Amino acid sequence: MLRDLGTECEIIPNTTPVENIHADGLVLSGGAPRVGLNQESMGKCGDYIQKAGIPVLGICAGHQFMAWFLGGKAGPSKVPEFGKTMVSIDDEDDLFKGLPDTLVAWESHNDEVTELPPDFIALAHSDNCQVQAMRHKTKPLFGVQFHPEVEHTDNGYDIFQAFVDVCQAHKKD
Repeated sequence: MLRDLGTECEIIPNTTPVENIHADGLVLSGGAPRVGLNQESMGKCGDYIQKAGIPVLGICAGHQFMAWFLGGKAGPSKVPEFGKTMVSIDDEDDLFKGLPDTLVAWESHNDEVTELPPDFIALAHSDNCQVQAMRHKTKPLFGVQFHPEVEHTDNGYDIFQAFVDVCQAHKKD
């Protein structure tokens, strides 16, 4: 999706040392890791969040790991979500600026953020997940539980473009 937006990007393993990353932003993607059960599977993602000094967008497992790593909690969902879910935007902030108040999002998770980390605010929720999106109050750190990268999620390109815009603004600062 980032390439479709004309953004230069590359996929790197989560074992890449932070000093080898030369980027304007970083996406911690989703995947199979159960963050609530196995944080070690997230490799050096903690270093990326803490030391890279660039905007970070966590998706699904990346979102959960960010919350856990920064002092919140992630664990098993009371009601796991799979497939189409209605997500309500509570605070449009940078990621959801100009988007509808609700959107159809594609979900695939057994775990979720169960407690926000300090200095984070929730941006969106669904009927079964109270932290569908979050951001740090002062740093360019964002997380989404759903998958904006799949075609089944409404406004996925808009969400990624908003993150690219955050990265470009951060680079200028």
